[in-house]
Amino acid sequence: MKKILLIIALWLFAAPVFAADEFSVTSKTFQHGKTLPKKMEYNGFGCNGGNISPQIGWKNAPEGTKSFAITIHDPDAPTTSGWWHWLVYNIPAGEDSIEEGASQTGKNNLPQGALEAFTDYGTTGFGGACPPAGHIEHRYNLTVYALRVEKLELDPKTTTGAKLTYMLNANSLAKTEIQGLYKR
Repeated sequence: MKKILLIIALWLFAAPVFAADEFSVTSKTFQHGKTLPKKMEYNGFGCNGGNISPQIGWKNAPEGTKSFAITIHDPDAPTTSGWWHWLVYNIPAGEDSIEEGASQTGKNNLPQGALEAFTDYGTTGFGGACPPAGHIEHRYNLTVYALRVEKLELDPKTTTGAKLTYMLNANSLAKTEIQGLYKR
């Protein structure tokens, strides 16, 4: 009996060593637990940052991934639903990164086929951090979704954050997240 328990215990401790690496996201400009750089602050609504979208990379997507999506959401915005800063979907499965500055007003250097839905600023494309002056430090959740579908048939001109994230959650194989902080 002791021998069986020892074998089971060894198997339980050794299993994580042989497990596949987890789906994960990293960013040179949007670092987990750190303050976002000024260049990622919005330029408008009383903010005067560069409104530069972050560099994002991801790895170890689950088997069966057919596309990716990226969202940036501020749950601390003084609204009942937070604030959507960036909504990108239909990123081809062969991609594993987005370059810094890939999404700006009038400029789209996203992978071919990727679409951007309307943010809460009322425009498509990246909209940087812009919490109210003197408000609490806000959390910005950057999430990358691995999806089981090649394309979400959503019109970017009419797709909101709520509608897109509903579809992302319905079609997600996995998601990974990092959180940046910002206050002004």
